[in-house]
Amino acid sequence: MVDWAELRFRAAGHLGRGLLGSYFPFVRFEREGAENYLQFRREGKGVIFVFWHGHLLPLVHVHRNEGVVALVSEHKDGEYIARVIRRHGFKTARGSSTRGGVKGLKAILRAARDGRDLAFTPDGPRGPRHAFKRGALVAAQLTGLPLITVVVGADRAWHLKSWDRFMVPKPFSSLRVRYGEPRWVPKNAPEAALAAVARELEDEMREFTLELNPAEAAIREEIRAQG
Repeated sequence: MVDWAELRFRAAGHLGRGLLGSYFPFVRFEREGAENYLQFRREGKGVIFVFWHGHLLPLVHVHRNEGVVALVSEHKDGEYIARVIRRHGFKTARGSSTRGGVKGLKAILRAARDGRDLAFTPDGPRGPRHAFKRGALVAAQLTGLPLITVVVGADRAWHLKSWDRFMVPKPFSSLRVRYGEPRWVPKNAPEAALAAVARELEDEMREFTLELNPAEAAIREEIRAQG
């Protein structure tokens, strides 16, 4: 019996690799603050990258073939994402705050012990957009790894009508990838302290997003108008 779902997942992986490989050579990238994570790589240590779900596409290209381990939802949509990013040299831990959370966390901890960089989308897998949920903070507590915020800006891009306003840079556009300073989360931090860290990181990422993306103010206004 033909497993049509599996065939679709495989096709998505192959198609995604081909499209990104042929598309992004026509996009110019500039990195800001890369030293904030490269210093740890030189020491053989990992970090936890946190970035908005809508910025996934350009970051898959920027960090391709680095062995970064990304937490990906076990939802069907997550399977498509997993197939594409694996084709670009990422590893995946399946689970999220809503599906398979414990399973995903265990996989993340194993990856951290192996010295891998980890990747979280704190507003994924289903939003709200640009709301910093705490899964990455728990991972930082348990692993002792620093959090590095990552925000992408594009001078020209399409934004899909999805909940995350998924960014697709236009051909020949210029992208800026900004890395924040490392932030550690104490293992015994009380709930109030965790909430404060989440707010600070959310504010930092939102500020950088607005600064780097000319269209972001209009996108936010559109989302507010929709309720």
